[in-house]
Amino acid sequence: MFKTRKAFLLLYAIIWVLVLLSPYFRYMQDFSPNGWSRMIGDWTSLFLLLMLFLINLFVLVPRLLFNDKRSQYFVIVGAMIFAVAVISLIIHPIGPPQPPGMANPPGEIQPDRPFELLPLLGTILNNLITALLIIGSSTALELEYKWRSEQKLRKDEEKEHLKTNLALLRHQVSPHFLMNTLNNIHSLVEIDSAKAQDAIERLSTLMRYLLYDSAQNSIELKKEVEFINSFISLMQLRHSDEVEVKVVIPEQIPATRIPPMLFISLLENAFKHGVSYPLKSYIYFELQVNETSLNCVIKNSKHNLPGKSQGEYSGIGLENIKKSLKLLYEDDFRLDIQDMENEFEVNLTILL
Repeated sequence: MFKTRKAFLLLYAIIWVLVLLSPYFRYMQDFSPNGWSRMIGDWTSLFLLLMLFLINLFVLVPRLLFNDKRSQYFVIVGAMIFAVAVISLIIHPIGPPQPPGMANPPGEIQPDRPFELLPLLGTILNNLITALLIIGSSTALELEYKWRSEQKLRKDEEKEHLKTNLALLRHQVSPHFLMNTLNNIHSLVEIDSAKAQDAIERLSTLMRYLLYDSAQNSIELKKEVEFINSFISLMQLRHSDEVEVKVVIPEQIPATRIPPMLFISLLENAFKHGVSYPLKSYIYFELQVNETSLNCVIKNSKHNLPGKSQGEYSGIGLENIKKSLKLLYEDDFRLDIQDMENEFEVNLTILL
């Protein structure tokens, strides 16, 4: 709810303004000397509580409680609460309010009133409880702010760690992918020069994306689609006609920005586990986009070959994808994975 320091300070200020106005509204119908006397007495007590609140919030909690000096903190807080309770007792007279025109100065007990122990103990207990609640509320609010700050710091560190891992992954994959693609293009030069030229253009698009666009926090969806088309086309050069690849992408791509290389790990996983020679294999990629969400469906054939366990189809790769999506989108995404007998399907939906 309150995520910044300014928001917390604004909350404190609003609460204390309302608290300090309460004596005025309580005695606004009684402007007699007795009413003014009690109003000033209430304001004095509230001022003491405000000082207790501020000292605890800005001095005792950060310097003692957060620095593992708990014994000193509780001793000082206890002494301050007791002092405020005693001063508040001196400020307010003990006993019922006097009629207008018969007020005594604050702290002065009428000589004709007998000393009563129970009202005295009740007043002291009330002052102690009030001061304790003030201390507790300020400490609780500061602890909540510190907890939120540490949570945000941990989340930022996790995101930075994720960015580092993604950058390392790009540098690990690119040289291997580049070498295989260049070999395939070299073979095409003499066989089909037009196809080789197209492959070179797609490789240029892919490398430009890896070198420049992927370093940004977000890119246009149109560039991501160009990268996907180039990647799939170059991957098809490595496989025979036994692998059927189908891509379904809308003709009109909206001006939406997404994190770079969002789908590449899913596609790599599909080509890695969905292609098996000499068996018939297929890869299916579909992208659907509307005003509020983006949906990606990837399917690949699954071959139950001897010595290949089903766990290989999910593995560490998909777990890393889940963690990455959680850090990037928190709860604004849905990842469904269906591991069927002859097909592996991944359905990713992201709220825009």
